[in-house]
Amino acid sequence: MKKLMNSVPKLISVFLLICALQLAGCGHGKTGGKSEAPAAQSLEEIINLAKKEGQIVSVGMPDTWANWKDTWKDLEEKYGLKHTDTDMSSAEEIAKFEAEKNNPTADIGDVGVGFAPIAVEKGVTQAYKTSYWDEIPDWAKDDEGHWIVGYQGTMSFLVNKKLVDKVPESWKDLLEGNYRVSVGDVMKAAQAQHAVLAAAMAFGGDEGNIQPGIDFFANLAKQGKLSKADVSLTNIEKGEVEIALLWDFNALGYRERIDRKSYEVVIPKDGSIVSGYATIINRYAPHPNAAKLAREYILSDEGQINLAKGYARPIRSSVKLPDDVQAMLLSQDEYKSAKPIRDFAAWDKTAKRLPELWQQYVLSNLK
Repeated sequence: MKKLMNSVPKLISVFLLICALQLAGCGHGKTGGKSEAPAAQSLEEIINLAKKEGQIVSVGMPDTWANWKDTWKDLEEKYGLKHTDTDMSSAEEIAKFEAEKNNPTADIGDVGVGFAPIAVEKGVTQAYKTSYWDEIPDWAKDDEGHWIVGYQGTMSFLVNKKLVDKVPESWKDLLEGNYRVSVGDVMKAAQAQHAVLAAAMAFGGDEGNIQPGIDFFANLAKQGKLSKADVSLTNIEKGEVEIALLWDFNALGYRERIDRKSYEVVIPKDGSIVSGYATIINRYAPHPNAAKLAREYILSDEGQINLAKGYARPIRSSVKLPDDVQAMLLSQDEYKSAKPIRDFAAWDKTAKRLPELWQQYVLSNLK
């Protein structure tokens, strides 16, 4: 009996150790729709591991969008990361992460901020806060770091002055004038969905009330003024688009690439929306450290300036832009009517309903 009693503490210790190991082994997977927080890594560790991975595969981050090309070039020159991208919409990026979880190919994506919480809900993201975490506004980041906005955009009109007699200054002008308007794929693309929200806000709506925007586009469709042409650079370049509804950074970039004198970029006077694009790191990323390093660099001074060279306004207000880069952007006075999204929860719900509303009220009237 004495020998048995003496062995009890040892038995208890072994039992507790086994329990601890079992609990540790159960720490994988999702909790409340989010993946477990990863073990802390130093930036030096991430850099060294990223160099060993040697490449990064992105989706929805093409060279022509917000000057991503300079960031990919820098990452290759500084860290040896080879890069490839497949351009796709925000919804398609999330679907790809989910569909390929057993055989992943992509590491990182760039999605409209309204789509970012959806990616988290689906459990396809992993968290990384970066060393610039405290400088990112609360509205522009997930609490755990599953998504972080890198740059802001404002909805604008890109007007082909060769095709229109008078440059419109407002949504009301588009409705009353003889214009053909192209918005893109509202069923899938964040840019197009924010164009609907911008129109809604101009006519008294908000993040929770998109109907004024739907009514605006339905009216255009009934009048035969809503073009089926996509707002791609190729279509604009070919002269197939009179007026494209685009983020200001895309509109300014396209104007510069095609013909600065023939195009004008307008922030509508009766209202527009300011939003952002967020990086999401694939939970199943084949090169996870390269993805973390890319996010880190995107939020660095150099990365933020790269985005500004692509006409996107940096999310970090402390970044000082070179004078020549600042001069590439529109005057701040032109943004007086533009308002940031405030109620992201309401917009998240609205964005989920938007494809159905678009199909019911707009596409059904498209001529």
